[in-house]
Amino acid sequence: MIFIMDIRQLKHLDALAKTASFTKAAQSLNMAQPALSQSIKRLESSLGVTLVNRARSGKGGNKQLSLTAEGKALHQHALLIIKQLKQAEAHIKSMANLTKGEVRIGVPGMLGSFYLPSRLMAFRHQYPDLKLSLFEGGTRDSLKMLAREEVDIAIITAQDLSPEFESHLLLREQMVVAIGPEHPLAEQQSISLEAFFEHDLVMFKPGYFHREWLLAQAKSLGAKANIAFETNLINLIKQVVTQGFAITSVLEMVINDKDDILAKPFQPQVFLDLHIAWKKQRPISQADRAFVDFLMKNR
Repeated sequence: MIFIMDIRQLKHLDALAKTASFTKAAQSLNMAQPALSQSIKRLESSLGVTLVNRARSGKGGNKQLSLTAEGKALHQHALLIIKQLKQAEAHIKSMANLTKGEVRIGVPGMLGSFYLPSRLMAFRHQYPDLKLSLFEGGTRDSLKMLAREEVDIAIITAQDLSPEFESHLLLREQMVVAIGPEHPLAEQQSISLEAFFEHDLVMFKPGYFHREWLLAQAKSLGAKANIAFETNLINLIKQVVTQGFAITSVLEMVINDKDDILAKPFQPQVFLDLHIAWKKQRPISQADRAFVDFLMKNR
């Protein structure tokens, strides 16, 4: 036997339990008394039990209803379900009003350190009730987290885009060669890939687009990438470069005036398009949408 009931029937039973009267219950529910009676009968029929004692009279001969043992048991479940439904409605409304929710975003390490902080603080100021959960790694790591639904949105490269993603171009940034002031290449205005691969390199570990792109370029040129140091710690990479132990390639935003590092463009120049993306078949939340819109307005 398949039991069929809906939330309206549970609310009808709750009103009966509270008023002990079909007439009063119908009035509290703003519905006709016969319709309420039919609703309870259908619920009883679907469950195969009697839920309401209908033959009891109160003072003055007025019929006063009571719930059977089965009715009382179902009423206890009904109270929990009605309460949970109200909580769910309040939760969803708060999410829709952006007074509750979480933004889970996968971001490349360089953007997480140099591009996003000020924007995150501004977003937090505008939406103080939303929780921000950032997962840093390489663009490949962000792509994997998005595919596994460990994050809802991610910043990935244009090369990572596929038909399964909805996306917006977030920024276009130049990839530059980072060189110490005493390095032999310091006097060059721009640096070819051939010249780049003639020197010791400090590079991000696997999972970063920069590394994959550079290794692919070395292979196409028949050159060897002399990776002397590997680390995902950007400040350590800067120290290695500053002291002249190796050179690297980073997004231009990583090098600032306080760094004792020269940023030289490649010859020809290389630019990286970064997109903010999410799965088409998994609609993003109101909080995620607010974050995406905020970034697009504050690029």
